[in-house]
Amino acid sequence: MPILDVRGLTTYYTTRRGPVRAAEDVTFSIEKAEAMGLAGESGCGKTTVALSILRLLPPNGKIVRGEVLFKGLDITKLPESRLRKEVRWKGISLIFQGAMNALNPVYRIGDQIVEAIRAHENVSKKEALERAKRLFELVELDPSRVNNYPHEFSGGMRQRAMIAMALACNPDILIADEPGTALDVIVQAQVLKLIDNLRKKLKISVIMITHDLSIISETCSSLTIMYAGKVVEYGDVVTMFKKPLHPYTQALIAAFPDIKEKKRRKMVAIPGSPPNLLNPPSGCRFYPRCKYAMDICRKEAPELIEVEKGHYVACHLIQ
Repeated sequence: MPILDVRGLTTYYTTRRGPVRAAEDVTFSIEKAEAMGLAGESGCGKTTVALSILRLLPPNGKIVRGEVLFKGLDITKLPESRLRKEVRWKGISLIFQGAMNALNPVYRIGDQIVEAIRAHENVSKKEALERAKRLFELVELDPSRVNNYPHEFSGGMRQRAMIAMALACNPDILIADEPGTALDVIVQAQVLKLIDNLRKKLKISVIMITHDLSIISETCSSLTIMYAGKVVEYGDVVTMFKKPLHPYTQALIAAFPDIKEKKRRKMVAIPGSPPNLLNPPSGCRFYPRCKYAMDICRKEAPELIEVEKGHYVACHLIQ
């Protein structure tokens, strides 16, 4: 049994102009100690999926249907009190996008980690602070700086502090939402290497949300591609990069430079823009931008089917 099995997850945001269909029929699974990449353009629903898994949606967000099975337990049906005590932080933890915005600027970082630990475990403040110092060591920060405020840390240090906080209650799954945002490439590489090393050392599963396919190729064993709120393809990383089947996946990979190529090739952008999810196109949501679009693509939405073991695609060209 996968440690996390998402089945048909559908989340809408209510607005005055109607529901924004941010995520529809999202399906994927992740095994113990596996790293899975979740990629796609801005606004495709990646962060919505992460927030839906932990039920941290804003007031206008609602899970309309679907299941999120964590160790066989459907998170979508759990009462809030049990969800806070058993799942958030202890079972599944989230590294929020933008560490400076996620940390409270008027509290010391150590106090914020202590609060998280004591909210889930019956330990003294002294014990929790000692654990916070050990977590700082784990993410390669000086334990003596546990009493600093967020503004006293650099961007990379704040990101490491966020990782330490996410690991405070020994979760089984770590969701990293754009962990390299606003960091220079050197610090970004250090943070990503740290997450990968922690995954191997602590045997935790990681969902890496990012725009950068090179990050996924380096750190993940499987890849899920989303477009306009839907999963269009997922499978193991090697297959997805060498034999992408969905036109959107092919276009994403073709738009990425290969520094090993001896002959220069022209970078090809995907024409057009993602659809408005207040009123998405009927049929396949990618058809207005797809060079292979057929009549059936305009009328019927393709189902996500398994074309070979562990490789799923939603495209009429394949079906």
